[in-house]
Amino acid sequence: MGKFSDQVEQLIKQHDYDNLSLANVLVERHDPEKIAFYFESDEGEKRTYTYGELNELSKKFATVLKNQGVEKGSRVAVLLPKGPETFISALAIWRLGAVYVPLFTAFEKKAISYRVEHSGASVILTDAQNRVKVTEAFNDMGEEAASNITVITKDAKQLADVDDIDYYEALEQAEPFEDAVRVTKDDQMILIYTSGTTGNPKGVDVPVFALSAFEAYMRFGLDVKPEDIFWNIADPGWAYGLYYGVIGPLLLGQTFVVNQGKFDVEWTYRMLRDYKVTNFAGAPTVYRTMRVHGTPDFIDEINLKTLSSAGEPLNPDVSNWAEKVFGQPIYDHYGQTELGMCVVNLHKDDMRHEVKPGSMGPAMPGYRAVILDDNGNELGPGEEGELAIDIENSPLFWYRGYYNEPEKTKEVFSKDKRYYFTRDAASRDEDWMFFFSGREDDIIISSGYRIGPFEVESSLMEHEAVAETAVVGVPDEQRGELVKAYVILRPGYEPSDDLAKELSEFVKKNLSAHEYPRIVEFIDQLPKTPSGKIQRYLLRKH
Repeated sequence: MGKFSDQVEQLIKQHDYDNLSLANVLVERHDPEKIAFYFESDEGEKRTYTYGELNELSKKFATVLKNQGVEKGSRVAVLLPKGPETFISALAIWRLGAVYVPLFTAFEKKAISYRVEHSGASVILTDAQNRVKVTEAFNDMGEEAASNITVITKDAKQLADVDDIDYYEALEQAEPFEDAVRVTKDDQMILIYTSGTTGNPKGVDVPVFALSAFEAYMRFGLDVKPEDIFWNIADPGWAYGLYYGVIGPLLLGQTFVVNQGKFDVEWTYRMLRDYKVTNFAGAPTVYRTMRVHGTPDFIDEINLKTLSSAGEPLNPDVSNWAEKVFGQPIYDHYGQTELGMCVVNLHKDDMRHEVKPGSMGPAMPGYRAVILDDNGNELGPGEEGELAIDIENSPLFWYRGYYNEPEKTKEVFSKDKRYYFTRDAASRDEDWMFFFSGREDDIIISSGYRIGPFEVESSLMEHEAVAETAVVGVPDEQRGELVKAYVILRPGYEPSDDLAKELSEFVKKNLSAHEYPRIVEFIDQLPKTPSGKIQRYLLRKH
């Protein structure tokens, strides 16, 4: 952590973690006249909300929840699209000291029923459009389990077959809850589920203390300044969107942008211009799609000063594109649902460093990241192993374990609890800059070589014909595995054997003779999680 330890300590000490009002920290202490966010609905409706409005609306909705038995420690599941209700609901839940359980709106009945049951949620917040999913989830859970859950639905009056509490009708009739339940740093604030390639999703227990780590990323990693208009395009149903698109800007009292519609390149460019966004964060797939689409005529009217990427490794070629188009490179950042962001290329002026192509950056102040071998020993520069967090020397580390999953929790900590295992393969250089290789289960072993998909994908992305790509290992009797690339072509290019061979040779020439894809398959789309991460394990089954 070094010379920035005083800034980390200041972030931690600013809050009274023995007696904290989340309502005060997230909304009440901010200027009530300041714009909290600009909102656009999927139908083009535009609305501005101030911090004062958010405060008053959340007070009233806290009373609605309290009337349904929600109290400190209660779990409230939220199945809502990006919009004002997300922020009003979250602030109301935290005002009561209750726990926010995000449900992504692309989830179907199985994903919803598992999370609701496993979390023990007593209330579900949703809207008319998503209410049918709740019904299906209840059918999946059984009548007895479902009967104990209250449903509060935006536009419930539009639905003839349910007897839900109407969100805004109840809010308008409620008296403000003027108090705020006090919490401590160890109290649970969020219960968010993360999926692996096998087994059920795991509930990540996020304590109140995580606020300091979230603010550290907003200030150190993203360098969000008071004058910025901030836009994190990620969905709050997922960690990056919830931690840094909801909590982060509220912590800072920031003005930000909320867009309810599905990702659309033209809409995104227009919003960047219309709302004068200066600080933008999104997944690599957002930037790749923008690059393929081409720039609008009004590109010179967009004044982005800070660009960041998270969720999956960023190809250097995409960052180079951004520098040409926006005059700013994209900084790659690494984190997990269990950690938040922890290895990042730092935007903050006094923390800036050389940004090396393909690097995730150094450990963020407040964390010490290391590379471990199979025996748990720390490795030196240039040696590939498992990325881990040295808990003993990471004052911002907040992860405690998976909710009601003690055995799975044990798997991600060393026996002496010194290290947290990310299960990601990486290396570092002599400057302690970290380079992502891939998930441990994504690493390709070919003729004894360990090959990370990211380097191969980045090389392919430099070819003019490639819009997007994913690389996996496929079984081979001679070499163990062969490198196979699935490729989406840019407009104007057609799949052919000659092009496949050209792409293989391109990587062989520009990357290495042992990492090039010996098989290239052209496809129309890649399987992805709702948050935009490529599901390579599905491609391996292809």
